[in-house]
Amino acid sequence: MRETKRRSDPLLCAVAAAQGRADQPNALFSALDDALKSAIGHKLFTILTYDDDTREAARVYSNLPGPYPAGGRKRLALGPWTEAVLDRGEAYIGRTRDDLREVFSDHELIASLGSLNLLHEAGWYGEDDVAACLPFAQLTLPALLAPAHF
Repeated sequence: MRETKRRSDPLLCAVAAAQGRADQPNALFSALDDALKSAIGHKLFTILTYDDDTREAARVYSNLPGPYPAGGRKRLALGPWTEAVLDRGEAYIGRTRDDLREVFSDHELIASLGSLNLLHEAGWYGEDDVAACLPFAQLTLPALLAPAHF
């Protein structure tokens, strides 16, 4: 009896294939946006870089360039988000408006759209979504570590 072959995940394959395109990092970021929207859903998707010296986050990609344009910067207050994401390399799920208010100066605009970084309705994301996003996040690292693209 022949073993059943494992099928590759088409969303991960699309993101991986985008890494080989010439129009970097936008090709990768756009593929990541599409894949995560399909995999777990979002209303707003942004990719940020962080500068330790200035404590500023810079938006390098946004699917909503009107209210959240690429190139936008904001200073981040030290707290639960920075401790989880920047210090420990973990995901942070802001579950309430108060969670967002504690971390982001533009919390009112964020709350009008949903949750954070991958934003959706309140309560949309759970711990299993964190695990589902991890492979996509790892595929994004090479582009984020190549500052010449920005």
